[in-house]
Amino acid sequence: MSGVAWGTPTARGIVAAATLGSGLTLLDGTVVNVALRRIGSDLDASLAQLQWITNGYFLSLASLILIGGSLGDRLGRRRVFVIGTVWFALASLLCGLAPTAEVLIAARVLQGMGGALLTPGSLAMIQASFRATDRGRAIGAWSGLGGIAAAVGPLVGGLLIDYASWRWIFLINLPLAALTVWLAQRWVPESRDEQASGRFDVAGATLAALALAGITWALTDAGGTATPYAVAVGVVAAVGFIVVERRLHDPMVRLELFANRTFSAANGMTLLVYAALGAILFFLVLQLQTVGGYSALQAGLATLPITACMLLLASRGGALGQRIGPRIPMTVGPLVMAAGTVWLLVVGDDVTWWRDVLPGLTVFGLGLALMVAPLTSTVLNAAPDDSAGIASGINNAIARAGSLLAVAALPAAVGLAGDDYRDPALFDAAYGTAMLACAALLALGGLVSWFTIPSGVQTPIDQTPVA
Repeated sequence: MSGVAWGTPTARGIVAAATLGSGLTLLDGTVVNVALRRIGSDLDASLAQLQWITNGYFLSLASLILIGGSLGDRLGRRRVFVIGTVWFALASLLCGLAPTAEVLIAARVLQGMGGALLTPGSLAMIQASFRATDRGRAIGAWSGLGGIAAAVGPLVGGLLIDYASWRWIFLINLPLAALTVWLAQRWVPESRDEQASGRFDVAGATLAALALAGITWALTDAGGTATPYAVAVGVVAAVGFIVVERRLHDPMVRLELFANRTFSAANGMTLLVYAALGAILFFLVLQLQTVGGYSALQAGLATLPITACMLLLASRGGALGQRIGPRIPMTVGPLVMAAGTVWLLVVGDDVTWWRDVLPGLTVFGLGLALMVAPLTSTVLNAAPDDSAGIASGINNAIARAGSLLAVAALPAAVGLAGDDYRDPALFDAAYGTAMLACAALLALGGLVSWFTIPSGVQTPIDQTPVA
């Protein structure tokens, strides 16, 4: 089961199923950004509601993705992956039919729950199925193709919004989910952690969700009457989560994983980089439409340089990381992304794509392609094979939490509220500050990697004791 060779039909089937599944969650993490202005108009939504249409999805995905990894390790990674894919499809149907902003937010929360089940399984299936010598190439292909799904989201969304309806950005998930389920059942071998018990950490899962929900609410409602209470709920739940996980014999999250310096550092860098990535996509697409006057399709097409970079170079980034170690790709990648973000400051009311958008997004995409696969490999190599699902779940939770917290915090931090996203002058002034904040996060992520990530490939922690 762990010896599938690269280049075989089974290998292609596993990568296709894993990529399609994770691609669904990535697509819906980015495609909505293009539709936000149209959704706001059709459903008469405020900026806070638009934030929650994005954040409701990331909240349930980030807070429950640990459950998905844990359930996959216990009950079977393919089984939980398939269940999550079906759940995601049904929630997507509800999103497509939502009559109000409130219903859409609730449906997005349900959609994130399905994504939390299928996302960690997509990578864990690769880790458990491929030979050790071929995992780097498989993860590189998965990262590259998955990155394309995230980057192509605005393009797909633009086409559907301009020529059909924003509702189709959700309804298109149904046939894709059906294909994913068929591929998984046909090609993916079942795998699980045979040492895991059948007990389920309900307290840990509940506290994790409450911690993220409280902090997100506080950031979105910054300065409101409920802010102190939301902060209190978030902090108390976070402390409670750590206490519970330390005391349980069989916790949802093995906190000893964080005793490995590489595992902790890679996840810290993930938080910084994905916070910037989520905020950049949120602000840039709105800037192009609100200030630059782009249509949804034009705003989607504008992001194609990221797609091209991920398609052509992500797997090469994985191979490079295997050859020279992860430190340099994980340091240089975010710094290059920061440089591209600074270039995007020139996007304004007289925006010209080839002059203002193309260079910045190309540089950004080069850095992303260099970083993604080495980061993922580093996280998994720093964890035991029998914890692949939970290690993947932790890293995915942190990535989604980074995007969630950035989208929740930055609009208020740069002075946006209410219907300001419809005012070109107000949004343009806030956009520049937001881009500088994202560039700073990316640069900090690069520095964290340089000082904490080893230059060689990390051996799993069950083989190398931590000093």
